[in-house]
Amino acid sequence: MIAHSSTDRKSELVELVTELDEYVNDASRHGKTIHEVEKGIWERLRAMGHEALGGFIASQGDGDLGETFAMPDGRVLNRLESTHQRSYQSIFGEYKLDRMAYGSREGQKIEFVPLDQRLQLPESEFSYVLQDWDQALGVEHSFAGVDETIQMILDFDQSVDSLERMNRQMAEDVEGFRLSRKAPPAKEEGQIVVVSMDNKGIPMRRPAEERPAGNHRKKGEKANKKQMATVGAVYTVDPKIRTPEQVVAALFRDKEKKRKNKDKPPVAQHKRVWSSLTMEREGQIKLGEDVVWSWLVEEEARRNPKGDKDLVCLMDGQPSLWTGRKNHLPREDVVEILDLLHVTPRLWEAAHLFHREGSEDASAFVRQRLLGILKGKAGYVIGGMRQMGTKQGLRGRKAKKLRVLCNYLENNRDRMQYDEYLVSGYPIASGIIEGACRHVVKDRMERAGMRWCVAGAQAMLDLRTTYVNGQWDEFQNYRIDQAQRRQYPCFDALEAVEWPLAA
Repeated sequence: MIAHSSTDRKSELVELVTELDEYVNDASRHGKTIHEVEKGIWERLRAMGHEALGGFIASQGDGDLGETFAMPDGRVLNRLESTHQRSYQSIFGEYKLDRMAYGSREGQKIEFVPLDQRLQLPESEFSYVLQDWDQALGVEHSFAGVDETIQMILDFDQSVDSLERMNRQMAEDVEGFRLSRKAPPAKEEGQIVVVSMDNKGIPMRRPAEERPAGNHRKKGEKANKKQMATVGAVYTVDPKIRTPEQVVAALFRDKEKKRKNKDKPPVAQHKRVWSSLTMEREGQIKLGEDVVWSWLVEEEARRNPKGDKDLVCLMDGQPSLWTGRKNHLPREDVVEILDLLHVTPRLWEAAHLFHREGSEDASAFVRQRLLGILKGKAGYVIGGMRQMGTKQGLRGRKAKKLRVLCNYLENNRDRMQYDEYLVSGYPIASGIIEGACRHVVKDRMERAGMRWCVAGAQAMLDLRTTYVNGQWDEFQNYRIDQAQRRQYPCFDALEAVEWPLAA
């Protein structure tokens, strides 16, 4: 309960300021270490903040606007008999607010709380600032770690359950925020629009009905299974013309060739990522890939409204991804490119079927065939590896592995016209989607011991992609505005009221 007079509040603040000054002077005289003083100052500043914010709250009174109050819609509400208390947890600590409420006296039904509306209090007990800090930490660290950090800095405890609930509630506004965003300025965009997609597994909690009796698993059975999160990325980039030799030199880190090619690669502009699980949405089960493809199509249209930019789809060879491209983005002008970073590992695997790992022969094998592929001779390279396997008499496991590797390349031949891509200046390797999968999913959601339910995982994906996109502060402003609109639809009810400030 806050009940200090304005005079008392000023006096207490003055005392706290004086005490801080005396503390610093005393520390100087006694030669305290700087870290001791730093900590002492912080503790006293927190106390001053608690007193100052408490003073502000107290100055607003209890919101007593008389026995009746006329709402903008014409209804006349009655003041209920007693005050109603609620908690407010700020970054400076907890407060108890006593508020007058208005409504129907039958059953003491609360319909309007003037003080809540004047202060624009959040629906939960946690302040918007504290929610922001909690979840900005939460998208990077475990909720237990967030609690420990906040406790260390602000000296109060929060439960992991409350942080998880806060995470889900905040994520409810991500979709609206995403749809409200304007496209980046055209002058800041590159000449090529690149869309990309990949999947990354998230360890999920096994539903109770699927858990074996007595918690005993069969041999080889995992305690929990993974569900694939689909991650999409879209960005623009300017053309960068290269030669096959330059690409090979960069991949093999040839110092001599790198010196001759000092130009820096083009920078991806306004990279945006989003991720979705397969889950129930709007009463229907929607595949994560379909949801992300729909987003990619919308985002490409926003980023290329005139349709005058080249459109590149750069992905690995997973068939479902390319099927999704044809279903969701069935345009003939889409340039399909197999990510080169998924070609080179397979060439290395093939090399190790014929040569010792780490040998110069293996390196020469990869270099030669990679150069051939980059020069538009993928068919010759694939055929040559098949012939080499036959001539050297590969059998059993090695023969099967070579067949799988060659089939992968053969199935993606139409997406391996790298000679044309290089001349056009298109990107042919994207660490962006791989980095997005790692940063959005793996770094936060695949830590030791972590298990997720679908709703909790999707909420974290929504907030984490917002954070990764560099839109966190904008999102916080948006979601606070949306929350206040929902909670206080009669926002103009107090416009004509002279607010009774406390003495």
